[in-house]
Amino acid sequence: MHIALAQSNFCVGGIKNNTEQIIKLVNEARKLGAHIIIFPELAICSYPPEDLLLRKALYEQITNAILQISAESNDIDIVIGFPEKTASGTYNACSYIKEGKQQAIYYKQNLPNYGVFDEKRYFSAGSECCLIDLNGIPTALSICEDIWSPNVAQQAKEAGARLLININASPYHTDKQAERESILKQRVEETGLNIVYLNLVGAQDELVFDGASMIIDSGGNFVFRAPQFEEGLYLIDVQQHADKLEFHSALPSASILDRHESIYQALVLGVRDYVRKNGFKGAVIGLSGGIDSALTLTIAVDALGAENVEVLIMPSRYTADMSNDDAQEMADILSVTYHILPIELPFSAFTELLQPVFSDLPTDTTEENIQARSRGVLMMAISNKTGKLVLTTGNKSEMAVGYATLYGDMAGGYAPLKDLSKTLTYELANWRNSQEQVIPQRIIDRPPSAELRPDQKDEDSLPSYDVLDPILARYIELDQSPDEIVNAGFERETVLEIVRMVDRNEYKRRQAAPGVRITRRAFGRDRRYPITSGYQEF
Repeated sequence: MHIALAQSNFCVGGIKNNTEQIIKLVNEARKLGAHIIIFPELAICSYPPEDLLLRKALYEQITNAILQISAESNDIDIVIGFPEKTASGTYNACSYIKEGKQQAIYYKQNLPNYGVFDEKRYFSAGSECCLIDLNGIPTALSICEDIWSPNVAQQAKEAGARLLININASPYHTDKQAERESILKQRVEETGLNIVYLNLVGAQDELVFDGASMIIDSGGNFVFRAPQFEEGLYLIDVQQHADKLEFHSALPSASILDRHESIYQALVLGVRDYVRKNGFKGAVIGLSGGIDSALTLTIAVDALGAENVEVLIMPSRYTADMSNDDAQEMADILSVTYHILPIELPFSAFTELLQPVFSDLPTDTTEENIQARSRGVLMMAISNKTGKLVLTTGNKSEMAVGYATLYGDMAGGYAPLKDLSKTLTYELANWRNSQEQVIPQRIIDRPPSAELRPDQKDEDSLPSYDVLDPILARYIELDQSPDEIVNAGFERETVLEIVRMVDRNEYKRRQAAPGVRITRRAFGRDRRYPITSGYQEF
């Protein structure tokens, strides 16, 4: 038997286009000689559809899509995911289609309701095993979270299955692939089943789905791995013997990406799909000569192509000449169009206009923020004229403590670095330069600065990033208390001040652009704190 794994990239809610893509892949699999093609979780509407699942018309469109897809199954079987509304509830479903008809349907039993998942808001849980016959191989169907606990695989074994198909929309975070492989090994050790694990690829708002589909045999051997972050149709030959199934692929298994490469590819895919799926013509970036905008530009060019990226260099009276030089050098290296638009005129106009109101008040961060907001106006103007999306350049460290200007450097539609600490930003810049020198070394070596007042450095306002970032990781991603962080070796007053900064800046983060999630706890879908709160931890 030949199995085709459709590691595919679909658009949430784009049922018509998704259906056309599915049918195209069915035809391609047929030409390759496949007996069955398998698609990811909720492929027809893609994942996560969120409150689209509350729309009656969604299910009408899905019914029509299933009829179209079923009509293509006369000589090839299809396993595909979609939401199904019934009299007893709405289910995250997986259908086995053969000879033009749905022969069997499975309802997801384990509904995740943590982190970025809220499936219990929409779905009822199934309870029954679904066993089908694939060319004489008793095969059970399952969906994503079902593989993360023993019950569904055990149920399949007791029903007589030899093969378990698990279709997924499993989002990426660092080290996720190692977790998946560990879980699959546990299920095989418990049941002796062979497992086909198929995952969605592509990006949806903050989430990135990295593919990395796999097959593990009953001996616990990974006999095939598909690439991460790449679409593909992979044909697997299955040979049945009395005591085991053997799997063979004409293509070699993909290598597992290292940490920095996987994070970087997630960022590239996140930017590419957000721009493409939302119909923007490219990206606009404010290039300052600093590390954050440099890495953002590199990601954008790798995602969209230099011809689709436009750069604004917007010096102020406080911008160092080397910043302008480095920004222009980088734009030249990457062959992007750039414009030099000094902000002295709008900044002077705003300060002159406000002078009667501010006459008795000292200069403070207000004037710094006016500079940042002048840049925001210019970037949004170019965006409006060109149809290109403004990519903001702030990182997780800055957003955590509020070291960013609302409607200034926070102005824009998408934030590639939103879930990267400043430390990781430097690491990725060095990794990208190790592939090809695209970021001038002086940008990496210089102390970071907003350059909104004379001789300004980030460390004037913040602890050094080698102190700040570990504290933020413990407080935000690990939910440690201030006392636990202090007991880990950090200075108490520093910890308490950082915690205060994080807590009082929730209102800023709520207004920030969405960005790529690469950690277990990102701002946005993962970490949901009230803006107005009297809670104190110390």
